[in-house]
Amino acid sequence: MCLNSTAAIAGKGIMRLLNKILAEAPQFDMWNQAICICYRGSISHGTYIPNDKSNSIDDKDIFGIVIPTIEYFFGLKEFEQFEKKQEYWDVVIYDFRKFIRLLTKANPNVMQILWTSEKHILKSTWQFAEILKNKSLFIHRGLYKSFCGYAYGQLHKMEKMAYNGYMGEKRKKLVEQFGYDCKNAQHLIRLLRQGIEFLKTGELEVERKDKSELIQIKNGQWKLEKIKKEATGLFVEMEKAYNKSKLPKNPDINKIDKLTQKILIKHFDCSITISPRRRGK
Repeated sequence: MCLNSTAAIAGKGIMRLLNKILAEAPQFDMWNQAICICYRGSISHGTYIPNDKSNSIDDKDIFGIVIPTIEYFFGLKEFEQFEKKQEYWDVVIYDFRKFIRLLTKANPNVMQILWTSEKHILKSTWQFAEILKNKSLFIHRGLYKSFCGYAYGQLHKMEKMAYNGYMGEKRKKLVEQFGYDCKNAQHLIRLLRQGIEFLKTGELEVERKDKSELIQIKNGQWKLEKIKKEATGLFVEMEKAYNKSKLPKNPDINKIDKLTQKILIKHFDCSITISPRRRGK
């Protein structure tokens, strides 16, 4: 198990509430079972605005991957995910197998974990290191469809102006002030730019070089017309990047399945032989 300095700080009580949320989950202690716990969202993108600022609408987002205790594999108990919002923390923990399945579909929320900066990882283990070592298995053009889909979702939310959660009232005031949801607008532009970069390079830039510009958008410094114009151009550019991309069309599901089995068998120290996949199955 590898814990970075941020995790050490957590042990000193600065992040006591987060520790409490993870330890008191109804299923099991999420920290103990986690193979990875990290920051996601605005902190990992470099666009976080501290909540003591008047224009802050950011939670502190935490993402984790757990391999549940053995009875969830060899019994009737089931676990897929754990979610908890408390004060400024927004915690989401996924079952290991769900995480892998979403990776095969290039889900934006989980793909970004594979490229999250080491400084934003609170806990890492050999199991997560094994996934990172094999992350090339999850690089494919299917990201175009998923990132475009999420981007269109942010565009709809931006214009619909829906807001809720911990920062609901502050976000509502910003919407009323600028006439659109600035946070969704920022997500929209970021997702499209990330998708274009990935289709060209096979790398996902999580910590953004354009973070200053994204913060401007989140603060309402871009007019709605400018955002729509930028998004329209990016949608076109992303389609061109997809058509020219040299990335594999689809992930190799068979190899990913073998990797998943290998990690779980080693984790539970099982004496099981991985059977070759039968033809036609």
